[in-house]
Amino acid sequence: MKPNPLNKIIFLSAVLASGFLLILLSCALYNNYHPLWVILIFLLAPLPNIVASSVANSRDNFLTFQDNNAPSAFSEFCGTLTGFLVVSGIALPLTFYHCGTIGMGSMIMSMTGGLIVYADIIIFIWFFSEESEENDDFNF
Repeated sequence: MKPNPLNKIIFLSAVLASGFLLILLSCALYNNYHPLWVILIFLLAPLPNIVASSVANSRDNFLTFQDNNAPSAFSEFCGTLTGFLVVSGIALPLTFYHCGTIGMGSMIMSMTGGLIVYADIIIFIWFFSEESEENDDFNF
């Protein structure tokens, strides 16, 4: 039995709201709004991989004698850019704390909230990715 997609959306939106709540509370409780940059970084982090997968899916390798499983330079660059953004999203609150811009509680809350937001986006993409089935052409 296949689970209802509406239940997945409701659950993921509640988790996403809790991640945003943690980041916003890290700003509001400590009266310092520098950790809001974490939201932008973690929202942008999955975009390079999404672009790379859409480009890889649209490539036509018919009669080009290329291996479909071999990653291209563009997909490798997008993976590196995603990794850079994820590390930056974790390192930015650490840097703010080290410089004395935010407090320890704000740092922990913004890092946790950012990781929740990023994980929620990745889980959403994973849940709703279109899997091509073996008999998809025959509409079974």
